[in-house]
Amino acid sequence: MAGIEVTALHKRYPDGTVAVDHVDLSIGDGELFVMLGPSGCGKTTTLRAIAGLERQTTGDILIGDTLVNDLPPAERDIAMVFQFYALYPHLRTRDNLAFPLRAEGLPKPQVRERVDEAARLMRLGPLLDRRPRQLSGGEQQRVALARALVRRPRAFLMDEPLTNLDAELRADMRTEIKHLQGELGATMVYVTHDQVEAMSLGHRIAILNKGRVEQIGTPLEVYDRPASLFCAAFIGSPPMNLIEVELVDGKLCSQGGLVLPPPPGPPRDRRLVAGVRPEALEVTEPGADRSVPARVVSAEWLGDEIIYVVDHSGQRDVRVRMPPTVRFAADASVGLRHIGGTPAVYDVSTEELVA
Repeated sequence: MAGIEVTALHKRYPDGTVAVDHVDLSIGDGELFVMLGPSGCGKTTTLRAIAGLERQTTGDILIGDTLVNDLPPAERDIAMVFQFYALYPHLRTRDNLAFPLRAEGLPKPQVRERVDEAARLMRLGPLLDRRPRQLSGGEQQRVALARALVRRPRAFLMDEPLTNLDAELRADMRTEIKHLQGELGATMVYVTHDQVEAMSLGHRIAILNKGRVEQIGTPLEVYDRPASLFCAAFIGSPPMNLIEVELVDGKLCSQGGLVLPPPPGPPRDRRLVAGVRPEALEVTEPGADRSVPARVVSAEWLGDEIIYVVDHSGQRDVRVRMPPTVRFAADASVGLRHIGGTPAVYDVSTEELVA
């Protein structure tokens, strides 16, 4: 396996569209690195540039110690897994796995050994004599992963590989991929728009927006301290509440009087927004200690929790995560208070984390 270094990667199309804007990534040997972002953010273009399927305008890409800027995909020693499985419909699973090895001219005993090993890792033994039409979507994706494995590449590149699966199969395949990566110690670069996949799979996550990297960090880091207002609004379900605040007597106060603990050294001369997770707030009976007046706009009962949307001093989209035993009707007058954790604080003008 090998690490991957992407330096000042820039991709501009002939019509002037900038898909990737000077992206820097340092992916460790044996790391499962996730690129996360909305459609059109540049994550797939970056992955395709690493693979050699897309020629960058400027910038360098190293796989291991090899500068691969001018190498075709076949010479980069990587394997790709796509959203579409790309299996040969007329070949059995065994032959789909063996095909890239036979194309390389490997001896038959070595082909058999690698196919058997990949089949064991992906639990494909009972499926080796079936053709793709006889396999479920999850089974076809496992075959596609196994076909990447047999090549023993220096790195695996995965472009939204679970998109076509239903929710239950996606959860199963996340477990499969995480276990496989850990067992092999493989370098994997994984592209997704699904933050559940990103948070559950990645050792680190790069959040992209409009062709630029907004933040790189562990799942805990990007959840607890989003680096920008974009990241704060993108990560989490529901995402962070973004509440305009002022620094008053050493505390952060909203227009409606909600008091929040300040992080160390918040700036005093800027317009500020506090990022507060829904689980750090509480809906109470009106007039409860330390609460401020609010009104229930709606309630989403999700079985093990209720997400309340409340109107706080004209901000009608404040979301609060509560246990299912706490019930308030729509339009009810309630209290709202902060119950724990230090909010992230952002500069309104730069939209960047400042404390």
